[in-house]
Amino acid sequence: MSLSTFKRDSNKVMRQMKKTKEPVVLTINGKAAVVVQDAEGYQSLLDLKERVETIEVLRQRLASHGRRKGRTADEFFAEFHPENRIPTED
Repeated sequence: MSLSTFKRDSNKVMRQMKKTKEPVVLTINGKAAVVVQDAEGYQSLLDLKERVETIEVLRQRLASHGRRKGRTADEFFAEFHPENRIPTED
């Protein structure tokens, strides 16, 4: 939809967005320039982005664990203390 059409019929477009929950791409000289979206739809998009980022972090951590790049604190300190001549309390 052209920006000029949006300016002229903004109330109609706003009602359409509320009804369909779909964003509207506004064009200038026939090229996409701006996306207009209702607040609820935008919040849903932000929530989805956060979930995807969380899943990616978890995926990386699971992959690292599967490659045995991580170790438990007990394993770390069992190696760290002797290497640094730190007495352990048993």
